[in-house]
Amino acid sequence: MLHLTDYNMTLDDLKKFRTLHSKTPGHPEFGHTEGVDATTGPLGQGICNAIGMALAEAHLAARFNKDQLPLFDHYTYVFCGDGCLMEGVVTEGMSFAGHQKLNKLIVFYDDNNITIDGNTNLTFTQDTPAVVKGLGWHVITVHDADNDLLSIKKAIEEAHTITDKPIMIVCKTTIGYATKMQGTAKVHGSPLGSDALKNLKEICGFNGEQSFIVPEIVRQDFAPIISRNKQRLAQWNSLKQQYEQQHPTEAQQLQRMIAHQLEGDILAKLPQYNEDKKIATRSTSQQVLNAIYSLIPSLVGGSADLTPSNLTDVSGCKDMQPENRTGRYIRFGVREHAMVAIANGILYHGILRTYVGTFLNFASYALGALRLSALSQLPNIFIFTHDSIGLGQDGPTHQPVEVLPLLRSIPNHTVIRPADGRETSGAYLYAIQSTKTPTSLILSRQDLPQLNGTDIQKTLLGAYTIQSHENPDVVLVGTGSEVSLVVEAARLLSDLKVNVVSMPSWELFTKQPLEYRKSVFPEGIPVVSAEASSTFGWSSFSHYCVGMTTFGASAAAEEVYKYLNITADNVADKARKLVNKYGKNAPRLPLSVVGQEEL
Repeated sequence: MLHLTDYNMTLDDLKKFRTLHSKTPGHPEFGHTEGVDATTGPLGQGICNAIGMALAEAHLAARFNKDQLPLFDHYTYVFCGDGCLMEGVVTEGMSFAGHQKLNKLIVFYDDNNITIDGNTNLTFTQDTPAVVKGLGWHVITVHDADNDLLSIKKAIEEAHTITDKPIMIVCKTTIGYATKMQGTAKVHGSPLGSDALKNLKEICGFNGEQSFIVPEIVRQDFAPIISRNKQRLAQWNSLKQQYEQQHPTEAQQLQRMIAHQLEGDILAKLPQYNEDKKIATRSTSQQVLNAIYSLIPSLVGGSADLTPSNLTDVSGCKDMQPENRTGRYIRFGVREHAMVAIANGILYHGILRTYVGTFLNFASYALGALRLSALSQLPNIFIFTHDSIGLGQDGPTHQPVEVLPLLRSIPNHTVIRPADGRETSGAYLYAIQSTKTPTSLILSRQDLPQLNGTDIQKTLLGAYTIQSHENPDVVLVGTGSEVSLVVEAARLLSDLKVNVVSMPSWELFTKQPLEYRKSVFPEGIPVVSAEASSTFGWSSFSHYCVGMTTFGASAAAEEVYKYLNITADNVADKARKLVNKYGKNAPRLPLSVVGQEEL
């Protein structure tokens, strides 16, 4: 289709399908191939991405459209199959879309009753049209979508008349239609083979011996489509010029949003946190959001039904609901996976910025979509609160252990775990300025002190020394809530020269020059780290990690820390033992996320 509709896709490109560095990877990738709107890949992601695109269109239309000047006025179309509709993320997303009454979203369901394992009677016997109707959708059925093009056209026309619901067009089809393997699972994921392909070409009236040939009659059919699309683009550009002349203020703001320009100096707006007051970093996150929100008119976001806990709402910001499309706060409901996939869709749309929130332990529910954020270079901002055993009595089902290492292992993804308010401001400074990398902010439930030596801009170094001595005996390093813990441990080691390092981001630190990294962790000096999470990965930066190798427990936070021996006393004890063992000849540390020393 991209080749036939005048995109930068040649027949030679098509011949290189699934080969290294080609424009045609096995699954389409956003930003890699011209004309690809989204990296869908795993089933179900595309529908939720489309929901995000439709939501973005509805929001921007409400904010910017004027009488006779509808800048934003498009439908979002998506194709899906039986497998897509089996995915849980689709049920989450379609439920959300039904609530939002996204009437300019049209889903074509290729209902061919076949999956990889065989007929859908093995696994998927629900009444899908009834289920979808129950989710608040308008459903239209085309009973012979193999041949009845007129009914498909009429279905689209009917869809365009619906004003209060998203639309699904159920297209009853035959997989592998007109081949000898039609209606079977064999044709689902396997090539037809040369003989079957030759036979199909001949049935369709083409030369069975020719390959990668587009008959002239096909090109003639597509020529008016190319011409029409160019004409529509010219018409829209003319509309945009009229808009700029008649509504210059709105047009200028929109242009800044498209260019991702801020409405002022973010550094001047960021809270400085000079008072010595204990406050949770989830609370400082909300304070920072409130401080900078007016600078970012493109920013929309919300939470998966945890607004009072994640503190993701902004003072005075109204909800984005069917009756108020201009609102910028999105109530996603308990739909973590769809939330992130929908946010991806909003970003694919190209104008708005997004932030979304849930508990850190539930990041795993959203991992499929979060991973695609990184792969697609989408600058999502993930607000993950209740980041450790510090959440207390909810217990091990809610206390994350393995999640931080998991998030840190995702390429093109920055994880920042701030220790206090200043580092929270620094985390947002990085996240807002990021244009091609998603950022996960890892935030505490419990109150934390504002620490001496922390710094907004130094946060962007990933790790830096907040208490320093010449020729130190040992280095103590922590992240987030454990930075104050290693500060206390340093007090217990008053007879030693102890450097204390705050390390909010492994990813940012390992991007620094090697000489800087060695200045933070001097060669030969023992390093003890503390983090209320899995110890996995810390061998790159420390000789011993005080952390978690088991699940947590249900008790007050202070009791759980003591129970798991994540204490200042234990950090100090391990530091003293390392000093006694190594002196100033500790083994060299890789100082790299991948755990390999640079050559």
